[in-house]
Amino acid sequence: MAVITISRGSYSKGKTVAEKVAEKLGYECISRDILLEASEEYHIPEIKLVRAIHDAPGILERVSHQKEKFVSFVQTALLKHLCRDNIVYHGLAGHYFVQGVSHALKVRIIADMEERAQLEMARETISRSEAMRLLKKDDDERRKWSQYLYDTDTADPNLYDLVIHIRKITVDDAVEIICNTVSMATFNTTEASKQAITDLLLAAEVKAAVIQLDHSITTSAENGVVTIHSQAMLHQQNALGNEIEAIAKTIPGVLGVNIRLDSIIPLSE
Repeated sequence: MAVITISRGSYSKGKTVAEKVAEKLGYECISRDILLEASEEYHIPEIKLVRAIHDAPGILERVSHQKEKFVSFVQTALLKHLCRDNIVYHGLAGHYFVQGVSHALKVRIIADMEERAQLEMARETISRSEAMRLLKKDDDERRKWSQYLYDTDTADPNLYDLVIHIRKITVDDAVEIICNTVSMATFNTTEASKQAITDLLLAAEVKAAVIQLDHSITTSAENGVVTIHSQAMLHQQNALGNEIEAIAKTIPGVLGVNIRLDSIIPLSE
């Protein structure tokens, strides 16, 4: 029993690998389903969530911090699935959401740019130069996205347990490698790892509920006790702390709330 996240660029055959892994293991395979669920639960148009987990932030997004809010909604929706175990998720950001979960196998699928371009040319009926331009733009958007939100490059191999290059290693080879790896004892679900992902979900649910109060809010949870870190002007701290606590206590599973507020020091005139 485990969860598998598969990160892939467009036209890298990661979707096919994910579907075949799920079929071979008898796992549920999910991807865009998460966006639909988050869209329905939080009443946000799906296209906005797609952009939130794909596109680099524009100037207005940097000011409004909508991307952080929308990503928190997607994270919550995904973790609700991953808590059930036996899941393969393919798409962006999954590996960021399961850090510290020992039964999560994080995989990155890569492919040669030329082969990716040939696939896009065939599907979109476009020239090679146009296909190359679109792929490079897409890769650049994803890189800027991860650097903005997590200060890392999503292509960094250190983020993953496995990086598989689809070339000499075929799709079927990749499926075998992933299935064999996830069967190792190190990826078995334990009581501790189940608690870790439960804590991540609870922290994500609380963050999604309170993030409108302050985009910089961070949350963590341990056995039902949630710690919320934010910041405010000194004269606003009591009111903000009370509002955060009241909202957090409405989330099922929250047994206690710790609030840590840093003081914002106004700039001298």
